[in-house]
Amino acid sequence: AAAGRALPPAGRSKWDIREEVWEHLEASGLAEFPRPVRGRIPNFKGSLQACCSLRELEVFSRAREVKVDPDKPLEGARLAALQARKTLLVPTPRLRTGLFNRIVPPPGATKEVLRRCATSQGVRDFSVPVGLDSKAQVDLVVVGSVAVSEKGWRIGKGEGYADMEYAMMVSMGAVQEDTPVVTIVHDCQVLDIAEELLGDHDLTVDYILTPTRTIQTNCKRPKPQGIMWHKVSSEMLGKIPILKTLRWREKQAGKDVTLQDEHPALAHPKRAAIPHRKVMAADPQPWAAPGSAHVGSDPVNPKSEGSAPITTVYVGNLPGSLRVSQLKSALRELQVVPAALKWQGAQHRAFLAYREQGAAHRALSSLQGLSLGGNALRVELAKSHRNKG
Repeated sequence: AAAGRALPPAGRSKWDIREEVWEHLEASGLAEFPRPVRGRIPNFKGSLQACCSLRELEVFSRAREVKVDPDKPLEGARLAALQARKTLLVPTPRLRTGLFNRIVPPPGATKEVLRRCATSQGVRDFSVPVGLDSKAQVDLVVVGSVAVSEKGWRIGKGEGYADMEYAMMVSMGAVQEDTPVVTIVHDCQVLDIAEELLGDHDLTVDYILTPTRTIQTNCKRPKPQGIMWHKVSSEMLGKIPILKTLRWREKQAGKDVTLQDEHPALAHPKRAAIPHRKVMAADPQPWAAPGSAHVGSDPVNPKSEGSAPITTVYVGNLPGSLRVSQLKSALRELQVVPAALKWQGAQHRAFLAYREQGAAHRALSSLQGLSLGGNALRVELAKSHRNKG
């Protein structure tokens, strides 16, 4: 419990809290693969133990359909749902191709196969897309968090996807006001969060599971009542195809679906004063748009870019059969197109050059855990001049 109060809340922004949690997990040796944990829902030592507590919750026992996010620390929660023979729904990464996939293990799956189905690769290999008209009825929602308070206030990694997923489920009729929400974190991620940091679009949680505790928050703050279109940017709409469909449907139903950038009066009044990196969720960077940067065959020469520093991402363990076009295609699909790409197929590696550090961190996060040609990629920030033979 003392660890839960390690970060005093006074005057801290959500980004301050995120940075301190990420830093603490790394510095204390609690961080687990995928590393670094910065920029993601962090995996931590004891995550499986915390996930096992899910089975003891009555809301889990009663649930038939469970939605669990695809983050690594929630692998044990996905496994628990599969072992209990519940319908497991997992959101598609960054909601690119829809909202959910249903994980369908092969008939007679052994415990080992179920364990594989619960991994990120298994989610890709054993999943069936769930359409908007599937009439999904989610009985329990399990989300990852960077930080959470005992009152149920939650802070995610800052991209807004968990909040958006929940709002979309409300819009689809897949969750009700009383659908319980569980988050699974390390004890040190449970800390005081000032309520004024929460927006009306922020998802709150009803249960917190840690390696040592089960906390019922008795949170009375209402959860999001649907998609708040005035907080959605045109760019986010462009990246999440299913959002366009939901918007069209709500427009047909007579709802106001005016977007953030179509309705300047509703834009955040303090927005201009917020440092650039802190508005990533509401205003994703243009580099992320497909085809927004040319993928060349040679790395950018940093000197030719004036004073702009180049951040290079190392991608290793590429299979010998992989072609550069396949890697480029994956980068486009993941919306992490670099300014330049250096291909060293014979050495089973490539180097991706990004003009912005934020773009490089997004690439790290998106590529981590990705398999190409049957190989799990090894992805990390390259050391200076690492691309010497």
